Amino acid sequence: MYSLHLLYIDPGTGSALFSILIGAAATLYFLLRALLLKLKFGFFGKNNLSKDGYIKKYVIYSEGRQYWNVFKSTVEEFEKNNTELHYLTSSSDDPVFNISWKYIKPEYIGEGNKTFAYLNFLSAEIVLMTTPGLNVYQLKRSKTVKHYSHVLHSPADTTTYRLFGLDYFDSILLTGDYQTNDIRYLEKIRNLPEKKLVTVGCSYLDVYNQKIKDIPPENNHQFTVLVSPSWGQSALLSRYGEKLLDPLSDCAWRVIIRPHPQSKKSEKEMLEKLENRYKDNKNIVWDYESDNIYSLKKADIMISDFSGIIYDYMFLCDKPVLYIKHDFDPRPYDADDIDHELWQFRVLKEAGLELNENDFSNIKEIINNASDNEGLKKARNEAKETAWQYQHDAGKNIYNFMINTVNKAG
Repeated sequence: MYSLHLLYIDPGTGSALFSILIGAAATLYFLLRALLLKLKFGFFGKNNLSKDGYIKKYVIYSEGRQYWNVFKSTVEEFEKNNTELHYLTSSSDDPVFNISWKYIKPEYIGEGNKTFAYLNFLSAEIVLMTTPGLNVYQLKRSKTVKHYSHVLHSPADTTTYRLFGLDYFDSILLTGDYQTNDIRYLEKIRNLPEKKLVTVGCSYLDVYNQKIKDIPPENNHQFTVLVSPSWGQSALLSRYGEKLLDPLSDCAWRVIIRPHPQSKKSEKEMLEKLENRYKDNKNIVWDYESDNIYSLKKADIMISDFSGIIYDYMFLCDKPVLYIKHDFDPRPYDADDIDHELWQFRVLKEAGLELNENDFSNIKEIINNASDNEGLKKARNEAKETAWQYQHDAGKNIYNFMINTVNKAG
């Protein structure tokens, strides 16, 4: 008897094989593309192409609908200025499709390997994205893209990206000037050419700031604790779980638990276990909405770890934050190469209130006594001014950067 065995390919090997296939396909693609361009020039003239023969001029790529608030104001600037923009997305239900545009060309390009295949063969003068890791794993620089720009979607440190996350972009659009120093430091120790660094502001915070103002206050508001952590082994839910949630569930307060979006993909079993544990507790609410502002608006206090949502809450709501003391492991991140404490951790010590594991049993008393003093308010305001510059103008600034970059290149 012969037995059949399924062939197993580990993720690293799979990525390498995919890269080889992409490389071979790219060679054929560019040969065919060169022929196609010659045919287009011959039959239709140059009007069908942008200058220098690029198929598309301005391109934004979005990993999914959750990034719409990052790009929304920039897309609106292109429409307002009668300038064509190609908006590529990996979400078939991206909000961009819900609007009737004249100058915006939205296109669903698939997910996973379909996305990489499309983007790796893209032809454009400038591509803007939030996706890190360009030219590190499966997302490669296309030979027919002139400029790759990364827009930050958090006012936190840039070094909390996975290793080499920003190394191979041509430009980085910052939320605050303070983010410049660490990028320049990494460029120096890694012998990388200097990227164009431009502080534009934080586009999604601009959008959220207006949205949260438009949310009406709750009738019969119930005191609410928002538990909103990051994800991974060092994060709050993975590390403490019921140790924190059990004493919180015994309080008479509403407790909103908002897991990190990546937890649903990477920590599904852990979440299902916790949801089942508190399924009969009416005070426990699970929030998986794409926008976090509804929970932020309801919350009177937040409990988190090292998640970037802390800064959303501080900057938009100006309310106190309890943060769990954690052992952040920098090894998978660019932060491992930085020789000083990260800005976001220093700010937490100044603008937040530390919560230790041995405090969990007294969580009700700690929250009741969590005074929002003038020192905390001042620290929050200083952090906001540092990390969220050019408030309300990010979309316009990003649009101007893209236009100017293409014009200067010409």
